[in-house]
Amino acid sequence: MVIATCVEACPSHLIRRRTVANATAIPKGTIMKLTDGNVAIASSGDTDPFAGIALEEKTASDGVVEISCACGGKWSMASTAAAVTAGQLVNIGGANTVLVADEAAIVAGSVVGKSVTTVGGGGGTLIVEVGEY
Repeated sequence: MVIATCVEACPSHLIRRRTVANATAIPKGTIMKLTDGNVAIASSGDTDPFAGIALEEKTASDGVVEISCACGGKWSMASTAAAVTAGQLVNIGGANTVLVADEAAIVAGSVVGKSVTTVGGGGGTLIVEVGEY
């Protein structure tokens, strides 16, 4: 599984505590989806509401029900097969991937940040300024 990798640290005021299920394993760097009541789960679909990026690993059934998520910083992330141009907003495009944000993604709260690199069709790795839009 490709996960997000921190390139530039997230400022402490942009770190959020999210509730997670005890039985769930979450790798560090997972792009998280926000659900009801400040609960976060691993992203899985286009336009999932963005809850941050997991800053720590969570082991399944370890008794831990909270996780720290970055809502800022620069991150290296995988894109879907669609092209992305530097300066474009990107949103959750599926499990641990991003794609160019459209109006529906902005309304849904799915925007992750602004890409500072360009990748052609076929996908690749982007550097994203998370929370910068």
